[in-house]
Amino acid sequence: MNTGAFTISIDFELYWGVRDTRSLDAYRKHLEGARQAIPRMLGLFEQHHIHATWAVVGFLFCHDRSEALAAAPRERPSYDNRALCPYRYLAQTPDIAEHYHFAPALIDLIAATPAQEIATHTYSHYYCREAGQTAATFSADIAAAVRIAATRGLAPRSLVFPRNQWHPDYLAVLAEHGITAYRGNEHGWLYTATDNVGQNAVRRMGRLLDSYVNLSGYHTYTLESCAGAPPFNFPASRFLRPYNPRLACLDGLRLRRIKRAMRHAARQHEIFHLWWHPHNFGVDTDRNMHFLEQVIEEFERLRRDDGMRSLGMAELADALAAR
Repeated sequence: MNTGAFTISIDFELYWGVRDTRSLDAYRKHLEGARQAIPRMLGLFEQHHIHATWAVVGFLFCHDRSEALAAAPRERPSYDNRALCPYRYLAQTPDIAEHYHFAPALIDLIAATPAQEIATHTYSHYYCREAGQTAATFSADIAAAVRIAATRGLAPRSLVFPRNQWHPDYLAVLAEHGITAYRGNEHGWLYTATDNVGQNAVRRMGRLLDSYVNLSGYHTYTLESCAGAPPFNFPASRFLRPYNPRLACLDGLRLRRIKRAMRHAARQHEIFHLWWHPHNFGVDTDRNMHFLEQVIEEFERLRRDDGMRSLGMAELADALAAR
């Protein structure tokens, strides 16, 4: 690739992404805000011709609990930590609040917006590094994710592993189901894929500091470095952390960290891969949108001055396959 690339992937989960760590009451404002933030993101992307990959939890395609269970695979993970199981949660929540768990209309809105790719975040927000799950139940989950997307005329080609628990032994499963690209993790100990227990306080604090100060490098890379048999790994470069009032005085550093990595990617003809969740914008939405606008403005400068392109994950896979 003779230009740099700016890649965005967004993990669209609603409550499924935090169900085992936050109560619905505690996170309700974030989820309400996420539903408001998504159209604003799409408007910004359309205005600036931004290509983005939306990794959608399969449950979100459904309208209600009955449809979610009907579309679920027969083979399901038996997590040692039973709190991780979404099917147990569904069974115990007959009066589930659909507004926080299902979003077919929002998926339709994303799919109707130019240059937006609908990818998969697995059917059930599946955890590939937790004890009690297997390659067989992962394959069944991905098959269900592909089937539910097909009901809306979509065929996912990219995947983001929930909690970034990517697993090399499961890549062949992705290929079997037509997945040609996935988002791997940044290099280094801070970002190593582990189960929830492995995400200790030292790692979390290190990642927080790395968002403001360059502790681990830019995490940009050439397209050629991703070559091999599909699915191709297009690792993350940076998580777009949400606004934090306690750290607001450091937001200039957070923005500078991202901009410097983007400039490096543009001038070295490398890929800069930014990611976040819509619920990260669920509170302090105006401040988070303003920060994103500044990132997009930097991309516009790099597109004008250095020829940087906006490419989704499937587009990167196509560019690599065409070499």
